[in-house]
Amino acid sequence: MLYTGLCSITFRKYSVDEIIELAKQGGIDGIEWGGDVHVPPGALELARAVGEKTKAAGLETCSYGAYYRCDEASEDFADVLDTAVALGAPIIRVWPGRQDSETASDAYRAEVVEHLRRAVIAARELDVTIALEYHGGTFTDTQASAHQLIREVNLPELKLFWQPRTGGSFANDLLELDAALPHLAYVHCFNWGPEGFNDARPLLDGAAQWQQFLDRIRQVEGDRFVILEFVKDGSPEQFLEDAQVLRSLIASSAQF
Repeated sequence: MLYTGLCSITFRKYSVDEIIELAKQGGIDGIEWGGDVHVPPGALELARAVGEKTKAAGLETCSYGAYYRCDEASEDFADVLDTAVALGAPIIRVWPGRQDSETASDAYRAEVVEHLRRAVIAARELDVTIALEYHGGTFTDTQASAHQLIREVNLPELKLFWQPRTGGSFANDLLELDAALPHLAYVHCFNWGPEGFNDARPLLDGAAQWQQFLDRIRQVEGDRFVILEFVKDGSPEQFLEDAQVLRSLIASSAQF
């Protein structure tokens, strides 16, 4: 079954309470709390409080966007994991490395693989999943590199957090999604033009494409969240419209 979510980083300037209220207004099922502003790694009392507030509002904490980079320069992963547990997040979204796959050295890639492997092993002991976000400037910047990373870590618990490519094509997005399905955790949902983040558009304008994405995602067994991330002009009103569109698309995909 597919559920709707909201990334808290969509509204970085909003308070935790304001984001919870906005999610409720939008009829959203859960929130992915970001580690850069709202729930920093290591802030365990805050994480517990945010998790409790989220649950009290009838929402789930669907994931923790930790931005852990899986290398020597990263913060202690134990702080990230403890924060996710305190928050009640079943999935930690990470970025594998801080270099693109084409220019990074073999030594740096091996470093990232080792830190990622350690993170997956530590997380599975607490029944938490690590998922790699598809993102430029990391080792998931191409489909080939992302799947190579899965093979290199060689642990079935490691999953993929899929989203369309910035500046990519719909045809290629479909191919990447199909390849990701066996490893799919959750999905980030947005509608961007060729210029990416600075070219956010109403989800309604991309409804036909997202209907096909959702039809494919629903083919995979299990429950997962489709999480709205960034909206046109950072507008709460646009979020509420996009949330309605996403709910309708999920309902439509359930009919097939």
